[in-house]
Amino acid sequence: MIVVTTPTGSIGSKLVRNLLDRDAKVRVIVRDPARLADDVRERVEVVPGTHGDLDVVTTAFAGADAVFWLAPPNWRMENLDAAYLDFTRPACEAIVSQGVRRVVDVSALGRGTPYADKAGLVTASLAMDDLIASTGVHLRSLALPSFMDNVLRQVDSIADDGVYREPLAADHKEPTCATADIAAAASRLLLDDTWTGRGSVAVLGPEDLSGNDKVAIMSEVLGRPVRFEHTPPDAFLAGLRASGASEAMVQAFYDMTMAKSQGLDNAEPRTPESSSPTSFRQWCAEVLKPAVDAR
Repeated sequence: MIVVTTPTGSIGSKLVRNLLDRDAKVRVIVRDPARLADDVRERVEVVPGTHGDLDVVTTAFAGADAVFWLAPPNWRMENLDAAYLDFTRPACEAIVSQGVRRVVDVSALGRGTPYADKAGLVTASLAMDDLIASTGVHLRSLALPSFMDNVLRQVDSIADDGVYREPLAADHKEPTCATADIAAAASRLLLDDTWTGRGSVAVLGPEDLSGNDKVAIMSEVLGRPVRFEHTPPDAFLAGLRASGASEAMVQAFYDMTMAKSQGLDNAEPRTPESSSPTSFRQWCAEVLKPAVDAR
């Protein structure tokens, strides 16, 4: 039995389908079972509730061999420990009490770099890995850069104004990956019962791209000009605050972004294994263009 948290999210929803396509037994934890697609809900065991609740995870982890763990973003948390560590502690207790053997969690790049201790959300993610590992469970952490799918947050700006914005410099190159490739990496690990111990698996996409590179590709795929616009720090912080994020989460997101600008995501060596297949051009054609056209 494989337990999947966040089964309606951008990674979890793809992961569940991957596992079902391989005839795996899947149990999901979900606040609102109605959000599951009908064909998925008919084929999985459903445990209603939040995976930050001890009773819920204890029920869900009973008899499970493997768990996919993702701490959901909560921009209103008053501190990072509450968002990552406190949220994960019940799961760690249930991992031990229910004898879960393997966990695959969603984490970040940067462990061992000079920026890891002051990288906001990344620092919290790495601390969460350590907390899970402290249970003695076999652990693989997905070490991830920024997601291509985050570009979808700017569909309106891209479609209406031909503008794509980033707080990073226009020529700063870094890896970026598709959530479909993250789900594929997670499914491979969850279906493989031969690995033991602790390790990380990087999912870097096939190439490093700058903001200028991205808008050039968007322009070609969309058949319309898209230009890059740098978001200065003050405007970036103001935008986060306007979204309703707590001050602690605003600072955490800012610290992560500044660490990325200094090379946090560039320290991981690119290998054939870490270079996931979906290119930004392919993602734009398959995901971004339909979303823009729907506008």
